[in-house]
Amino acid sequence: MRGRFYTLYYRPNELATARLGVTVAKKLVKRANGRNLVKRIAREVFRRQRENLPSCDLVIRLHAPVGTTRRTELNTDVRQLLGRLSGHRERATTNSLTEA
Repeated sequence: MRGRFYTLYYRPNELATARLGVTVAKKLVKRANGRNLVKRIAREVFRRQRENLPSCDLVIRLHAPVGTTRRTELNTDVRQLLGRLSGHRERATTNSLTEA
């Protein structure tokens, strides 16, 4: 799934909870402190929404330069992606249960 700044990849896992990996390319954010900030924002949003997520392995990748983007915009983007994941996975589970 693709948001304004981030791309979310997911795959179901056999664990009881979701796991997260975050990647930020030097090409998009040159300075290490900027890359760390972008990762920290994604991890914090994940931490707060972890209980509501299906058990999946998630990888969040920055795909657009952030430049002078505000932190709230990055927070919103990750929140929306994780929200879409929750809804998408619930519909898929419901559909597979009704087909069986």
